[in-house]
Amino acid sequence: MIKNIIFDVGDVLLEYRWKDMLMDYGLSGEEAYKVGRMMFDDELWDERDLADIKRGDELTVEYMEKYPEYSQVIEWFFSHEEYMHIPRKDIWEKVHKLKEKGYKLYILSNYSESMFIKHTKDADFIKDMDGIVVSYQAHFMKPDHRIYHFLLDKYFLKPDECLFFDDRIENTKAASELGIHVRTVISKEFLAEELDKLLK
Repeated sequence: MIKNIIFDVGDVLLEYRWKDMLMDYGLSGEEAYKVGRMMFDDELWDERDLADIKRGDELTVEYMEKYPEYSQVIEWFFSHEEYMHIPRKDIWEKVHKLKEKGYKLYILSNYSESMFIKHTKDADFIKDMDGIVVSYQAHFMKPDHRIYHFLLDKYFLKPDECLFFDDRIENTKAASELGIHVRTVISKEFLAEELDKLLK
Protein backbone atom coordinates (compact mmCIF):
# COMPACT_ATOMS: atom_id res chain seq x y z
CA MET A 1 0.00 0.00 0.00
CA ILE A 2 1.41 3.39 -0.99
CA LYS A 3 1.51 5.78 1.94
CA ASN A 4 4.36 8.07 0.92
CA ILE A 5 4.95 9.90 -2.35
CA ILE A 6 8.44 11.15 -3.16
CA PHE A 7 9.01 13.81 -5.81
CA ASP A 8 12.03 14.98 -7.71
CA VAL A 9 11.80 18.72 -8.45
CA GLY A 10 13.31 19.56 -11.84
CA ASP A 11 11.13 18.50 -14.79
CA VAL A 12 8.68 17.02 -12.30
CA LEU A 13 7.33 19.78 -10.03
CA LEU A 14 9.03 22.48 -12.11
CA GLU A 15 9.98 22.82 -15.77
CA TYR A 16 13.36 24.08 -16.92
CA ARG A 17 13.80 26.76 -19.58
CA TRP A 18 17.58 26.95 -19.63
CA LYS A 19 17.83 27.24 -23.43
CA ASP A 20 15.31 30.09 -23.54
CA MET A 21 17.09 31.71 -20.63
CA LEU A 22 20.40 31.69 -22.50
CA MET A 23 18.64 33.06 -25.57
CA ASP A 24 17.25 35.84 -23.35
CA TYR A 25 20.89 36.71 -22.68
CA GLY A 26 21.39 37.11 -26.42
CA LEU A 27 22.69 33.78 -27.69
CA SER A 28 21.29 32.15 -30.80
CA GLY A 29 19.36 28.92 -30.34
CA GLU A 30 22.36 26.90 -31.49
CA GLU A 31 24.75 28.78 -29.18
CA ALA A 32 22.36 28.49 -26.24
CA TYR A 33 22.12 24.72 -26.65
CA LYS A 34 25.90 24.43 -26.97
CA VAL A 35 26.64 26.49 -23.86
CA GLY A 36 23.92 24.80 -21.82
CA ARG A 37 25.11 21.31 -22.65
CA MET A 38 28.70 22.41 -22.02
CA MET A 39 27.77 23.45 -18.48
CA PHE A 40 25.43 20.57 -17.63
CA ASP A 41 27.67 17.82 -19.03
CA ASP A 42 30.75 19.06 -17.19
CA GLU A 43 31.69 17.35 -13.93
CA LEU A 44 31.53 20.79 -12.30
CA TRP A 45 27.72 20.62 -12.58
CA ASP A 46 27.62 17.54 -10.35
CA GLU A 47 29.88 19.36 -7.91
CA ARG A 48 27.39 22.23 -7.88
CA ASP A 49 24.60 19.83 -6.92
CA LEU A 50 26.60 18.99 -3.79
CA ALA A 51 27.52 22.60 -3.08
CA ASP A 52 26.45 25.09 -0.48
CA ILE A 53 26.20 28.73 -1.52
CA LYS A 54 29.84 29.58 -0.81
CA ARG A 55 31.17 26.58 -2.72
CA GLY A 56 28.70 27.30 -5.53
CA ASP A 57 30.25 30.74 -5.99
CA GLU A 58 33.70 29.16 -6.13
CA LEU A 59 32.52 26.71 -8.78
CA THR A 60 31.15 29.55 -10.90
CA VAL A 61 34.67 30.99 -10.97
CA GLU A 62 36.06 27.57 -11.89
CA TYR A 63 33.60 27.35 -14.79
CA MET A 64 34.64 30.80 -15.99
CA GLU A 65 38.31 29.89 -15.84
CA LYS A 66 37.70 26.59 -17.64
CA TYR A 67 35.66 28.21 -20.44
CA PRO A 68 37.06 31.75 -20.72
CA GLU A 69 35.38 32.37 -24.10
CA TYR A 70 32.01 31.99 -22.36
CA SER A 71 32.94 33.50 -19.00
CA GLN A 72 30.50 36.41 -19.23
CA VAL A 73 27.47 34.29 -20.11
CA ILE A 74 28.39 31.71 -17.45
CA GLU A 75 28.64 34.40 -14.80
CA TRP A 76 25.29 35.84 -15.93
CA PHE A 77 23.63 32.42 -15.97
CA PHE A 78 24.57 31.53 -12.40
CA SER A 79 23.68 34.97 -11.09
CA HIS A 80 20.21 34.74 -12.67
CA GLU A 81 19.27 31.16 -11.74
CA GLU A 82 15.80 32.29 -10.72
CA TYR A 83 14.91 32.69 -14.42
CA MET A 84 15.67 29.06 -15.25
CA HIS A 85 12.45 27.44 -14.05
CA ILE A 86 8.74 27.54 -14.85
CA PRO A 87 6.12 26.68 -12.19
CA ARG A 88 3.79 23.75 -12.82
CA LYS A 89 0.92 25.14 -10.78
CA ASP A 90 -1.60 22.62 -12.08
CA ILE A 91 0.67 19.86 -10.76
CA TRP A 92 1.04 21.70 -7.45
CA GLU A 93 -2.74 21.69 -7.05
CA LYS A 94 -2.77 17.91 -7.45
CA VAL A 95 0.07 17.61 -4.94
CA HIS A 96 -1.99 19.61 -2.45
CA LYS A 97 -4.98 17.33 -3.01
CA LEU A 98 -2.75 14.31 -2.35
CA LYS A 99 -1.77 15.90 0.95
CA GLU A 100 -5.42 16.43 1.82
CA LYS A 101 -6.13 12.80 0.91
CA GLY A 102 -3.68 11.69 3.60
CA TYR A 103 -0.50 10.85 1.70
CA LYS A 104 2.82 11.83 3.24
CA LEU A 105 4.84 13.85 0.72
CA TYR A 106 8.60 14.17 0.33
CA ILE A 107 11.19 15.74 -1.98
CA LEU A 108 14.35 13.95 -3.09
CA SER A 109 16.31 16.06 -5.55
CA ASN A 110 19.78 16.89 -6.85
CA TYR A 111 20.28 20.63 -6.42
CA SER A 112 22.85 23.16 -5.29
CA GLU A 113 21.78 25.21 -2.28
CA SER A 114 21.55 28.52 -4.12
CA MET A 115 19.51 27.17 -7.02
CA PHE A 116 17.17 25.15 -4.79
CA ILE A 117 16.39 28.24 -2.69
CA LYS A 118 15.73 30.37 -5.77
CA HIS A 119 13.57 27.75 -7.49
CA THR A 120 11.40 26.89 -4.48
CA LYS A 121 11.10 30.06 -2.41
CA ASP A 122 7.67 30.92 -3.88
CA ALA A 123 6.59 27.36 -4.70
CA ASP A 124 3.31 26.35 -3.06
CA PHE A 125 4.25 22.67 -2.99
CA ILE A 126 6.98 23.24 -0.39
CA LYS A 127 4.51 23.78 2.45
CA ASP A 128 2.79 20.46 1.64
CA MET A 129 5.99 18.47 2.13
CA ASP A 130 6.52 16.27 5.17
CA GLY A 131 10.23 16.08 4.47
CA ILE A 132 12.89 17.29 2.07
CA VAL A 133 16.27 15.80 1.17
CA VAL A 134 18.44 17.65 -1.35
CA SER A 135 21.86 16.53 -2.57
CA TYR A 136 23.68 19.53 -1.10
CA GLN A 137 22.32 18.57 2.34
CA ALA A 138 22.94 14.82 2.13
CA HIS A 139 26.33 15.11 0.34
CA PHE A 140 25.20 12.33 -1.97
CA MET A 141 23.47 12.48 -5.35
CA LYS A 142 20.95 10.34 -7.15
CA PRO A 143 21.36 7.67 -8.40
CA ASP A 144 23.75 6.84 -5.51
CA HIS A 145 21.83 4.46 -3.25
CA ARG A 146 23.08 6.34 -0.21
CA ILE A 147 20.85 9.37 -0.82
CA TYR A 148 17.76 7.14 -0.97
CA HIS A 149 18.79 5.49 2.29
CA PHE A 150 19.35 8.97 3.73
CA LEU A 151 15.72 9.89 3.00
CA LEU A 152 14.27 6.56 4.15
CA ASP A 153 16.24 6.58 7.40
CA LYS A 154 15.65 10.25 8.19
CA TYR A 155 11.87 9.94 7.94
CA PHE A 156 11.50 6.26 8.98
CA LEU A 157 9.97 5.24 5.64
CA LYS A 158 9.46 1.69 4.40
CA PRO A 159 10.52 1.35 0.74
CA ASP A 160 7.50 -0.72 -0.29
CA GLU A 161 5.17 2.00 1.05
CA CYS A 162 6.81 4.68 -1.12
CA LEU A 163 6.20 5.82 -4.70
CA PHE A 164 8.93 7.90 -6.34
CA PHE A 165 8.50 10.25 -9.31
CA ASP A 166 11.64 11.27 -11.21
CA ASP A 167 12.32 12.24 -14.82
CA ARG A 168 15.58 10.27 -15.13
CA ILE A 169 15.50 6.53 -15.69
CA GLU A 170 18.78 6.00 -13.83
CA ASN A 171 17.25 7.58 -10.74
CA THR A 172 14.04 5.55 -10.80
CA LYS A 173 16.04 2.40 -11.51
CA ALA A 174 18.19 2.99 -8.42
CA ALA A 175 15.11 3.57 -6.28
CA SER A 176 13.48 0.41 -7.64
CA GLU A 177 16.57 -1.59 -6.69
CA LEU A 178 15.87 -0.60 -3.07
CA GLY A 179 12.27 -1.76 -3.21
CA ILE A 180 10.68 1.65 -3.82
CA HIS A 181 7.80 1.83 -6.30
CA VAL A 182 8.67 4.21 -9.15
CA ARG A 183 7.31 6.16 -12.08
CA THR A 184 9.65 7.71 -14.64
CA VAL A 185 8.13 11.05 -15.63
CA ILE A 186 8.23 11.36 -19.40
CA SER A 187 6.02 14.45 -19.62
CA LYS A 188 3.88 16.77 -17.53
CA GLU A 189 0.80 15.08 -18.98
CA PHE A 190 2.04 11.66 -17.88
CA LEU A 191 2.69 12.97 -14.37
CA ALA A 192 -0.78 14.56 -14.17
CA GLU A 193 -2.40 11.27 -15.20
CA GLU A 194 -0.44 9.30 -12.60
CA LEU A 195 -1.35 11.76 -9.84
CA ASP A 196 -5.01 11.60 -10.86
CA LYS A 197 -4.89 7.80 -10.44
CA LEU A 198 -3.66 8.30 -6.87
CA LEU A 199 -6.43 10.79 -6.20
CA LYS A 200 -9.21 8.41 -7.28
